[in-house]
Amino acid sequence: PLKPEITITYIAVSAIFFNSGLSLKTEELTSALMHVKLHLFVQIFTLVFFPTAIWLFLQLLSITPINEWLLKGLQTVGCMPPPVSSAVILTKAVGGNEAAAIFNSAFGSFLGIVITPLLLLLFLGSSSSVPFTSIFSQLFMTVVVPLIIGQIVRRYIKDWLERKKPPFGTISSCVLLMIIYTTFCDTFANPNIDLDKFSLIIIVFIIFSVQMSFMFLTFLFSTRNNSSFTPADTVAIVFCSTHKSLTLGIPMLKIVFAGYEHLSLISVPLLIYHPAQILLGSLLVPTIKSWMVSRQK
Repeated sequence: PLKPEITITYIAVSAIFFNSGLSLKTEELTSALMHVKLHLFVQIFTLVFFPTAIWLFLQLLSITPINEWLLKGLQTVGCMPPPVSSAVILTKAVGGNEAAAIFNSAFGSFLGIVITPLLLLLFLGSSSSVPFTSIFSQLFMTVVVPLIIGQIVRRYIKDWLERKKPPFGTISSCVLLMIIYTTFCDTFANPNIDLDKFSLIIIVFIIFSVQMSFMFLTFLFSTRNNSSFTPADTVAIVFCSTHKSLTLGIPMLKIVFAGYEHLSLISVPLLIYHPAQILLGSLLVPTIKSWMVSRQK
């Protein structure tokens, strides 16, 4: 009855970006465009280093008794673009560079339309005709257009927004929760899903370990003495580089692996990764916030 193919695919994602467009100061967004070094770091880490590191790690895991389709699912997680919402929401919660997070989420999503299917082809060898134009137009309508409309509306009601300070963060979090819920329902309603508990527990453990390691790695890289990133930039880098998109990922897997009998198993790691990144991120918000405040002082 929730009709996720309409409410989630179009309305929910659009709502998150309209929300961001309304709440983001226009001058911050334009200054974020100029931050080329930060954007390069995030995109190279997400779309080059991440999938390659996972592939090398999986060469070791392939000799273990873990379900091979779950391992293939882990590789698909590595190939995914940055998320269109969770990294932005968490960066905003900490008080980091939200404009840079929004730019990288949108830019990474567009890069992902072309690069993710190519990476899946390279690492997993799945070949199918991917309708780039339909995914691209859908992304443009659900990400770019709502963001621009939000910015235009903001110009007219700027004073009211400053005065009332609506709870933009809470609204985005509620919408995100709905996206996760419907995706879980969709996967586990599949009668053909064949999961053994051992593989599932190990995969959950691996996902949390990979996230913690990569967050630590990006934190180290972006806080080096010669990195020239501000503490607010570091927050955006840590979340944008290590998070992966579920809203783009699931439709993409359904297109690339259309008719695949193991599609449900392949999508399980991504379904675990997404709530894990929000859970870990939420737990780390107070720690990162206090670090950022002390560094700025």
